[in-house]
Amino acid sequence: MAKAIPRIGSHRKGRFSSRKSTRRIPKGVIHVQASFHNTIVTVTDVRGQVVSWSSAGTCGFRGRRRGTPFAAQTIAGKAIRTVVDQGMKRANVMIKGPGLGRDAALRAIRRSGILLTFIRDVTPLPHNGCRPPKRRRV
Repeated sequence: MAKAIPRIGSHRKGRFSSRKSTRRIPKGVIHVQASFHNTIVTVTDVRGQVVSWSSAGTCGFRGRRRGTPFAAQTIAGKAIRTVVDQGMKRANVMIKGPGLGRDAALRAIRRSGILLTFIRDVTPLPHNGCRPPKRRRV
């Protein structure tokens, strides 16, 4: 006779709620990554857990249009709209990268009605960078 295999972790309790619950977030951090070809806006809580994010690709921009200021403005508005509904009032802004969408995204964040505590440029700068590769022998 076959031995019964015990079921581990079965859902005997019925339905389980979604892990991504809508928490009330009064304060957060808005990260803007503006590269030459794309712009990504990520909204996190103060602990660093992502609450909402948006990029030019997810908003339907394709090709060269992803790096435009208009795309950055659109995605910043979309990412922030969801957290304003969750009750965000104040935020810090971290801007990274050299792209065209930096100022446009910041303008859209300002217009959203969130009170900005500070705005910081966190673009990584090499202090003379990595060591170059060894010269090839001819």
